[in-house]
Amino acid sequence: MTLAIIQLPVVASPIWLLLLLLVVGFTALAYGGDLLTSGSASISVNSNINPVVIGLTVISVATSMPEMATSLIAARTSSNLALGNILGSNIANIGLILGIAAVIAPLSIQPRLIRREVPFLILLTVLFTVFAFGGYSRSEGIFLLSLTVAYLVYVVRGANLEKRNNASISTIGSRKISKVSTPKAILLVAIGGGLLALGADFLVQSSVVIASRMGASDLFVGLTIVAIGTSLPELAASVAAVRSGHADLCAGNIIGSNLFNLMLIGGSVATVSTIEVDERLLFVEFPCLLFLSILLLCLFKNSCLVSRREGLVLLFLYFLVLTLSGLAQFNLLF
Repeated sequence: MTLAIIQLPVVASPIWLLLLLLVVGFTALAYGGDLLTSGSASISVNSNINPVVIGLTVISVATSMPEMATSLIAARTSSNLALGNILGSNIANIGLILGIAAVIAPLSIQPRLIRREVPFLILLTVLFTVFAFGGYSRSEGIFLLSLTVAYLVYVVRGANLEKRNNASISTIGSRKISKVSTPKAILLVAIGGGLLALGADFLVQSSVVIASRMGASDLFVGLTIVAIGTSLPELAASVAAVRSGHADLCAGNIIGSNLFNLMLIGGSVATVSTIEVDERLLFVEFPCLLFLSILLLCLFKNSCLVSRREGLVLLFLYFLVLTLSGLAQFNLLF
C-alpha cells in the first residue's frame, strides 16, 4: 500500500512487528487526541467560548481527528477501510463509549440535545444511508462539507444567544481547565495533529496487512480494529467528563463526534476519492447505526438520563452489532 507519511516494509514483516506497529499506532492516536483536545479547549477558554460550544464543536472535532486522519489516508488505498472506519466509529461511540460512560456513572442529558442535536443526527444518518445506495460522489462530499459549515455557524450563533455571554469560562463541570497560553495551546494542537497523522499511518498499514493474512476484508478491519482505535480519544474525553461530574459534556461530545464523522469526515473522504459501498453494509451496519441513533433519542427522552442498566444494554447491543458485522463480512450471515 502507498501512504503519504512514512513508508514501512509491512507487507513482509513478521507478525510481532505488525502487532508492535498496531500498538504504537493506537498509542499515538490516544496521546495525539488528548493533546489536541487539551490545546483546543485551552484556546476556547482563552477566547471565552461557551462550554456548550466546547462540547459540541471543539472537543467533538478534536476527538474526531483520528477518524479524519485514518480515513483520509485509507481513502487513497481502500475506500472500504475509510467507510468502515466512519460507520464503526459512530456505532462504537453510541454502543461502546456511551455505554461505558453510563456504567461508570448515570449520564444527565441536556434538553437541547433531545430537541436539536439527536434529531439532526438521525436525519443526517438517514441522508448518509440514502447516499450510500449510489456510492459517495464528490458532489455529495461537498454537500456534506457544506452541512458541516452550516452546522458550526448554527451552533455558535445559538450558543451565543443563550447565556453566559459575559462570563469568564475556566471550568468544564467541576474540573478546572489548566491555564495554558494561546501559543502553547497552538503548539499542543500541532503536536497532537502530528501524532494523529503518524498513528493513523501506522494503524492503517499494520492492520490491513494483519487482516489480509487472517483472511479478513479491509472493510471488516475498518469496522472493528481501526474504528475502536480511532475512538479512543472520545472514550478518554467521555470518561474524564463523567469523572469530573459533567456527564452532559460527555453526551455532547459523543453526539457531536458522530455528526462530524458523517459530515466532516465522510464529506472529506468523498471529496478526495469516490467511495464505492459494499452492499453488505446496507443490510447490517447502516440499519444498525440508524437503529442505535433512534434508540439514543428514546433513551434521552425517557428521563433525560442514561442509567447504568441502559449503559449495559448499549454495551450488549454494540457487541451484538459487532458479531453480526463479522458474520456478514465473512459471508456467514447471508
